[in-house]
Amino acid sequence: MTHEELKEKALNKTSVRNEYDKLEPEFTLLKEMLKARKKAGLSQSQIAKKMGTKPPAIARLESSLSSGKHSPSLSTIKKYLEALNCRLEIKVIHND
Repeated sequence: MTHEELKEKALNKTSVRNEYDKLEPEFTLLKEMLKARKKAGLSQSQIAKKMGTKPPAIARLESSLSSGKHSPSLSTIKKYLEALNCRLEIKVIHND
């Protein structure tokens, strides 16, 4: 069974789908951060140097958003994006 097949099977369960959907903002943020890094053509090591940190910290930051094990601070995310010459915009959406 491939990863995609397993994912599709798991997401057919309502409880799994609900938990997965709750993580959508984190997945979207991670995807955008990685897209910005790719566009900038920078490695994790290069970003770490610009941020004044070590490469493993950048690896943890990027993986934390996909694992949900740790929520990086907005300050850390902003520093990461500033190292890529980007900025973070946040908006609040009211549920109707």
